[in-house]
Amino acid sequence: MSQRTCLSVILAAGEGTRMKSALPKVLHPIAGLPMVAHVVKAARRDEATEVAVVVGREADTVREAVLPFAPEAEVFLQSERLGTAHAVLAAREKIGRGYDDVLVVFGDTPLVQAEALADLRAELAKGAAVVVMGFRAPDPTGYGRLIEENGALVAIREERDASAAERAIDFCNGGLMAIAGEHALPLLDAVKNDNAKGEYYLTDIVEIAAGQGLKVVATEAPYENVLGINNRLELSEAEAIWQRRRRRELMLDGVSMLDPDSVHLSHDTEIAPDAVLEPNVFFGPGVKVSAGARIRAFSHLEKAIVGENAEIGPFARLRPGAQIGTKAKVGNFCEVKNAVVDAGAKVNHLSYVGDAHVGAKANLGAGTITCNYDGYAKHHTEIGAGAFVGTNTSLVAPVTIGEGAYIASGSVITANVPDDALAFGRARQENKEGLGRRLREKLAAQAGK
Repeated sequence: MSQRTCLSVILAAGEGTRMKSALPKVLHPIAGLPMVAHVVKAARRDEATEVAVVVGREADTVREAVLPFAPEAEVFLQSERLGTAHAVLAAREKIGRGYDDVLVVFGDTPLVQAEALADLRAELAKGAAVVVMGFRAPDPTGYGRLIEENGALVAIREERDASAAERAIDFCNGGLMAIAGEHALPLLDAVKNDNAKGEYYLTDIVEIAAGQGLKVVATEAPYENVLGINNRLELSEAEAIWQRRRRRELMLDGVSMLDPDSVHLSHDTEIAPDAVLEPNVFFGPGVKVSAGARIRAFSHLEKAIVGENAEIGPFARLRPGAQIGTKAKVGNFCEVKNAVVDAGAKVNHLSYVGDAHVGAKANLGAGTITCNYDGYAKHHTEIGAGAFVGTNTSLVAPVTIGEGAYIASGSVITANVPDDALAFGRARQENKEGLGRRLREKLAAQAGK
């Protein structure tokens, strides 16, 4: 298969009016990634595959979504909506450059898998001219039926045109298709629009090819591969399917999930074996979790790196740029942003660490706050290895806390603290004997007036 060249034509010109959105349908995300990008990733599993995307509007925006996964992709505009065959021919120029295989897939089928596309191409390699992806439906009502004779696909029959016997067939048209490159343009050009809608239907090439004595077959794929998204409800259903798939992969690879259905993953989440995920954990994009780490309940991570055997949460938030070292801990109700927490350091509870470096085995007491923003710019806080920051301390950046330094609880630190020094940044306490009672009496009297 790797020796065969391939062009994947991704049809993404649909208006998506049922989405009720200003955003083109194919740009709505599944697991944080636009639908069309999921399709491109599946199509590009084979490096010999090139990509053409047919769009109806916002070509530049669609191109931006596709390019990270297919840098060579070209975008073609379908200026009129005249059917699926007409849409494919919008990419005529690229198809005509000559490929062994031409895949036709849809930008709103984000659950299509590379293996299902490989099955289509495998039949082309065996000599088929056209291959259609089909699926078995418990209730095939409304779907086009795949009509086979002696292992060959002879027609795709829409339900309204099907006989009673044909309607009993549960093998249905999934829409995705592969065409041998040498036959692609002749077959597409042979499609006519003599139908009620006056459109050029891609499915017509099945009968055209069969009529020319060419080999036409169907492959069978799980229904999820051909599931098209037309509205927000279907989008949420596809999200749920994607999440189940990915959780299963991770658990089979050695990741523990105490309540899998409550864990939300992003398309690029990386979690190593022996990591443990407690319930209600959310992974935004760009998160890497190392072996043995534990992400405790109700934590939210985005663009963060978690080291081996580290512990996060519960109720922790790691924002972009957070790097948590081996055996470090970020505990309950803590937030870390654009900061490195080195090995063995502890940020146990009720703290904010932003634009900072926390040295190895340093300890930040409850309520430690790095005051990193002055209203105009962000500033850095450096906390040395082995330093101890007492409870309810504010570190006003830019500031450096030396290695082994000790910060007294309740301090506001505005100047650098040398290594091994003890710093007090609070007013001296004074006790006024009896003044508390007199103040209480005064306030009570005022309240009674």
